[in-house]
Amino acid sequence: MRAGVGWLDRRRTGVTAACLLLAACGTPFKLPPLPEPGPAVAATGPAPPSAASAPPRSAAESGSAATAVAQPVPARPVPPLVVAATPSLAAGPAVPAAVAAHFPEPALTFASPAFEPGREAMTRDDELRSILFGLERNATIGERGSEIKVLALGSSQSGRPIEAIAFTRPAPAAALAASGVAATGARRPAVVVMAGQHGDEPAGTEALIVVAQELASGRLGVLDRIDVILVPRANPDGADASTRVAANGTDVNRDHLLLRTPEARSLTRLIAERAPVVVLDLHEYPVDAGFNVKFGGVQRFDALLQYATVPNLPPFITRAAEEWFRQPMIASLKSAGLSSDWYATTSADPADRTLAMGGVGPQIGRNANGLRNAVSLLVETRGGGIGRTDLKRRVQAQVVATTSVLESAAHHAADLVKLRQFVDRETASLACRGEVVLDAAPTPGEYAYSIIDRDSGEIRRLNVAWESSLQLRVLKSRPRPCGYWLAASEGEAVQRLRLLGIEVQQLDEAAEVRGETYRESGRETMATRGAAANAGATTRLRVQTTPALLDLAAGGYYVSLEQPLANLAIAVLEPEAPSSFAANGVIASVGGEARILLRPQTRMSALP
Repeated sequence: MRAGVGWLDRRRTGVTAACLLLAACGTPFKLPPLPEPGPAVAATGPAPPSAASAPPRSAAESGSAATAVAQPVPARPVPPLVVAATPSLAAGPAVPAAVAAHFPEPALTFASPAFEPGREAMTRDDELRSILFGLERNATIGERGSEIKVLALGSSQSGRPIEAIAFTRPAPAAALAASGVAATGARRPAVVVMAGQHGDEPAGTEALIVVAQELASGRLGVLDRIDVILVPRANPDGADASTRVAANGTDVNRDHLLLRTPEARSLTRLIAERAPVVVLDLHEYPVDAGFNVKFGGVQRFDALLQYATVPNLPPFITRAAEEWFRQPMIASLKSAGLSSDWYATTSADPADRTLAMGGVGPQIGRNANGLRNAVSLLVETRGGGIGRTDLKRRVQAQVVATTSVLESAAHHAADLVKLRQFVDRETASLACRGEVVLDAAPTPGEYAYSIIDRDSGEIRRLNVAWESSLQLRVLKSRPRPCGYWLAASEGEAVQRLRLLGIEVQQLDEAAEVRGETYRESGRETMATRGAAANAGATTRLRVQTTPALLDLAAGGYYVSLEQPLANLAIAVLEPEAPSSFAANGVIASVGGEARILLRPQTRMSALP
């Protein structure tokens, strides 16, 4: 039986209204035609959606859905989610009544253990596994049925399983032909959604339980065009302890290049094997986090949104993220009565009144997946530090955002395949020419940001100093090489490159090649800019390069940049990059690698 209005019914009603405002809901929004690979494109950072120094206001903030530039997917009538009775949630830390009034509990119920009557704990690991394997057992196999499989990705540092659940459906030939996917000759495009990299951010896990049930029931009709893989809890040790980090104190979300944790390695294997066209990462942002001291209020947004913002990101990936995904997400959240804006944090320094958009480092999951040529998206709901307060509303926001991303991916399935094929070819074609960015920083500017006064509840708009990640300032660049040489002794680096999915070849015979050697000229420890939760330090190298005719012995390794993951390879092999192997001891010293400026003319064997 239904209790109130199902979340999916409410959302689709709102989307229909947004479509009427846009007056063109049935017509897919398309990027300009993609050219064939040609001259080098600028790769100094993501192409911003506009030329303004500050990002545009969201539709939720401006109060008009008509600011969206991409149409949401047309609504379809579907039955609601079968749910349990509305639970009585345990209270979290005290929230002023004037603030709480802006976040009323939605008249929805979710079939998740965390919402059982009287429940105070989040869904336990054993309960989560029972749900996932139950969906797998009860899957309807057949032409129109869903194929559901639980995937063992690995184990946490304490031995807890890290698992995903994969959904696919063998579509009829007519449906494939209509979508255009079959004509590409590629396998069905995949979308990966992950949650729980930070163990103290539970709403994403609970939301993916709801989304998994929707996919399994067939009510979320996207499986004819895309495969969906959900990772509900990427850091089970952190979830068990309700801590941000993994058991060894490492932030999993900042370990996507060095791969020091089994948690990050598990996620990386999944992404490398499935090569998703879209990756969505669900998080929760800390409430207050110094806002009241600095600005006299707290954040007012249900969800903060961003996509990959990293040097060397293909600009078409940025455009697709903005036009095909972020704008429809804004419209969907607004239709559900949920507010949104760009993701932004403030530092732990009480005197620093700057807001900074999400970081530009390649080690962050959102950015690492962008360098894999995936449309990589971030959703942060209002939840850090408030326990179970507003949990239902937080889960609702995650479910609405995730559903929007899946529907947009299905709507643009053929275009996403075409985009990936183009970007893969174009990235490989840039080897040996143009510039590559080694380090970049956000662009300072101003932004009108909304807060809630804790005492009066009034929403106030402030003009704040703003560091925009949509436009990057190049701090250091070099000519793009043809590839990199690694000494035969650098087996650990090679192993991690292969785990990242980067192609590596081994020299079968000695070769003489024109290149550049590195010499370390200094190193420093640099603080990480951002919120207190993101604070830390990184080691940065300074090097000098010297042109040389290199005598390369047999048994060494060559990493060509004539491959789709060339920009990911640059992020780990240029010593001065923010999370390079050389700066972090994966490569013993900069003498163990070199830049190759002319393609080697020698026999090499590809590593499996």
